[in-house]
Amino acid sequence: MSDTNYFASIVKILEKPVERIINDKIVTTEFRAQLAQVRNTRIVNLVFWGNLSLDVVNYYHINDYIMIEGYLLLDNKFSDKLNQQKLKRVSITVNKLYFLKPKRR
Repeated sequence: MSDTNYFASIVKILEKPVERIINDKIVTTEFRAQLAQVRNTRIVNLVFWGNLSLDVVNYYHINDYIMIEGYLLLDNKFSDKLNQQKLKRVSITVNKLYFLKPKRR
């Protein structure tokens, strides 16, 4: 039986990873990424915990492509203050990460 919230995709890093420390011992990293889709541009928030979080900050940069596996979370409480409407924010807690090395010509 599979988990319906488990997610795997290739994404492009859009911004510099932001590192946070929770309770003086747990390290998390968050940033926005773009899903590799042909028709529409979809942007998601990626969340990394622990040692994986430290690796992301040290080794990955803007415009790198990575393959991720993790759990999907939809946040309905996120609101757009300019347009006064409620939006859904997609967040993925990443468990596994694979770097896709581009071909050099």
